[in-house]
Amino acid sequence: MVSLTKAWTVTFYAVLALMVAIGMWDVFFGYEENRCSMSYMFEYPEYQKINLPHKLTRQYPAYELYLYGEGSYAQENKNLLLSGIPVLFLPGNAGSYKQVRSLGSIALRKAEDIDFKYHFDFFSINFNEELVALYGGSLKKQTKFVHECIKIILKLYEGQDFAPKSVAIVGHSMGGLVARALLTIKNFNPELVNFLVTQATPHTAPVMSLDSYLNDFYNTVNNYWLLNAEDIKLTTLSIAGGFRDYQVRSGLSFLTKLSPQTKALSVVSTAVPRTWASTDHLSIVWCKQLQLTTVRAFFDLIDEDTKQITVKPKKKMSVLNHHFIKNPAKLFEEIPNIVADLTGTSKWVPVKVSKWTFMAFNESYAMYFAFPLANHRKTYTHVYCQNSMMDIHSWIYGCINSVSMCTQGVDLSWKSELLPTMKTFMLKLQDYPKLSHLVVYVPTTNGNRFVLDCEFFQIELRTVQLPVTHLFSFGLTSKQIKLNSNGLFYTVPVMNFGQIYQAFNVEIKSKCTSTKVEKNNVFRLHIPWAHEDFMTTAKAPTTTEISLKLHVAQPENDSHVAVFHMFTSAECRYEITLRTSFLQILGQVIRFHGGALPAYVMSSILLTYGGQLQSLISIGHCLDFTSMLDKEAKPYKVDPFVIIMKFMLGYNWFKQIWDSFFLPELDAIFLNTQSMCFPLVSLVLFLFGTGIAYWGGILSSLSVRLLSSLWLTLNRPSEIPNDPRLITTRLSFLIMLLLIIGWTTCGALAILLIYLYYVFKIIKLYSNITTLKNNPDMISNVSNNTNSSARETEKNNGSGRRLPPKPDILPLSLAIDNAEDNFKMHITIVNLVIWVVLLSMPSLIYWLKNLRYYIRLNPDPCKHLSFFFVPTLGILGNSDIVSVKSSRLLKTAAQFPLIVAIGVVAFGSTHLYRVPYFVVIPLLLHMLSSI
Repeated sequence: MVSLTKAWTVTFYAVLALMVAIGMWDVFFGYEENRCSMSYMFEYPEYQKINLPHKLTRQYPAYELYLYGEGSYAQENKNLLLSGIPVLFLPGNAGSYKQVRSLGSIALRKAEDIDFKYHFDFFSINFNEELVALYGGSLKKQTKFVHECIKIILKLYEGQDFAPKSVAIVGHSMGGLVARALLTIKNFNPELVNFLVTQATPHTAPVMSLDSYLNDFYNTVNNYWLLNAEDIKLTTLSIAGGFRDYQVRSGLSFLTKLSPQTKALSVVSTAVPRTWASTDHLSIVWCKQLQLTTVRAFFDLIDEDTKQITVKPKKKMSVLNHHFIKNPAKLFEEIPNIVADLTGTSKWVPVKVSKWTFMAFNESYAMYFAFPLANHRKTYTHVYCQNSMMDIHSWIYGCINSVSMCTQGVDLSWKSELLPTMKTFMLKLQDYPKLSHLVVYVPTTNGNRFVLDCEFFQIELRTVQLPVTHLFSFGLTSKQIKLNSNGLFYTVPVMNFGQIYQAFNVEIKSKCTSTKVEKNNVFRLHIPWAHEDFMTTAKAPTTTEISLKLHVAQPENDSHVAVFHMFTSAECRYEITLRTSFLQILGQVIRFHGGALPAYVMSSILLTYGGQLQSLISIGHCLDFTSMLDKEAKPYKVDPFVIIMKFMLGYNWFKQIWDSFFLPELDAIFLNTQSMCFPLVSLVLFLFGTGIAYWGGILSSLSVRLLSSLWLTLNRPSEIPNDPRLITTRLSFLIMLLLIIGWTTCGALAILLIYLYYVFKIIKLYSNITTLKNNPDMISNVSNNTNSSARETEKNNGSGRRLPPKPDILPLSLAIDNAEDNFKMHITIVNLVIWVVLLSMPSLIYWLKNLRYYIRLNPDPCKHLSFFFVPTLGILGNSDIVSVKSSRLLKTAAQFPLIVAIGVVAFGSTHLYRVPYFVVIPLLLHMLSSI
């Protein structure tokens, strides 16, 4: 029975670990292939260092400013006599200033194409590849340095014709946040920055809040933008990378809640015309398709009068919408010329059918195909045309009140849309009652082959709703629809699809009457509440598989429906099958909440820790880590309290009491504001955290046993060392040394060193246990505090009489039992504190990387934490289970881990930097119990 229970336990935690692994696999590997082309330099790239004032270099010794150039352009600008439009590139977390080369090189080629009528000068800042996404202590410093660099850049243009008064900024990753933070600087002139492009920047919240400085920086920037939304004139474009970017999920890059739509545009790269590809966190700076689109937008933003980027907000947004939302396959015009002359020797051909196809090949003269609309309005609601000729010229017009032809028409090409394999046009007939004819223009082809298709249809007959399957159907059930008409376009609303925890696999099968020639199909998932459309191309007949999942949840007050737009072939029939993807649901859990897992892991370990302390009171012995974890780490001990607190905070009187104690906002409420709440997400994360803690405990125990075996191999003791003192002179010296190190250099270094010392003590402890078991004679060398043991025995027996004196030598079995209890308790502490060490590592890495510039990390998020951890762990390393069992503080120490476990989940799941301060409380009480 015991073995069966153990097998069930192992199986349960193995399943949990497997689910976590599957979710992580979906995040890190379950995305589309890389469809970005690499951008190459035509000439050798050069980075000219800009000499900064001595005061600035002394204040910021690790930072530098560069000007990018290639070939003759780089040589001509050696003297910094610049005449272009300044653009400043800000690298992000661990980013290099050399990442500017893709934008800079493409912009240079574009300038050469127009004989340098306009050109851009690209500057880049070297932030020494700092880990600012993990350590927020240098973000303010970076922001101030950028401010100084902007002023230095603009001074380079003084005295030049059309000298710029502002710069445009391109910020990658955290560089985009630093650019937004410029507006928070006291006395900053907002006119110094006229346009901002951010690439894969986590705007709304940090990916992982690992220190308070990072969290405070975000609060400062976002609160400023929220409170001053009407006054901020800066036009901002935020580009996210899609599902390939597992470092910064795309939902964090949306500025929807931080800036009005008239001043900011947020878009995923999969929705950007001419890009239509997901980018990872690094490829977003070199993806050729995306950089070409960005450079085209930059050149269209130029004002012909000032030779600089325009100051007109409407023009800026028009350019961004043209290039990043809906491209009509035409060159941008600020005021489009909608009246076109339809004259010349072109042939006019009337078309009266409702469905029409024209295959153009080697046409020697141009033709106008005229579709009379009067009769079609009576039967149909829409007209749709598609053209496989991917040029940038006008191709579709409207005639007003004409009989068969017109000399002037309305250029409707501005309403067309560019897709990967075609350009399309759709018109709602009742919206244009004055149009008498629709005219399709076919130019001389000169050997080019292309196909034109047009059809009139009723939108109701081309709209087929696709219901979704239940979240917990696990892909066992499906929903299926068939499109049996011979249309070119279908609208398939995906009903009840609007939450981030939903994920589906969609299979589209096409069967065609003719299989000799493959037909181009385009399937687009359109998300109306966010610019995160996804485009898939296919050749019919074939089977196409598409993943349906969201970056941004549907807002509560939004009634729009996600829609599949299917641009198809009239010769084919289509069958659509939808199934729930449990694998991708797990991926969404990890993608949106994986950063909270350390808090749930530590909460489970804390419950285990408290259970072990309680077992010392109840049975006088300590169960091993995995057994106690299985017994004590239950979600009903934590989640109900968090739910109750969240519910009570909905009442004003409770909220006032809460605020009067200066308690921080509940993390669950923060998740609500970010639209990130899954059903039962806390329960799922707790189970995942328990699974990780279980296997982590087994791994740490095996590691300690292995290292102790290695220690015994290298060092065979002749006797068991015995020093009954809890605080030795050597330990006191070590604690003082580490406190000085933590206070004068880096607190995380002191925490790491004391943890390594603690692990070493546990390795030696297990070595002693092994030696005792293998060499019973050594028990004579082991002494114990007899009086404390007798007092404990008196207490357990409930007797007031004094027991007879015990010998100073413990029985072998009792000595081994005490040592094993010690080991079990210490292994739990090892498992707990390793997460504290991991959470403090970013500041240590940052400090090591900048050690050549300064010895002391300032500000240091772990300085005060090390002040508590160093003496606590140092003394616990010498603690003995016998003294803990006899302590009056044990009952208090045993109760605190449960309270702390609740606090960790309530306040540390999204603010991880708070978790170590919670953890130190029960450890401190345990240490006091040992004294």
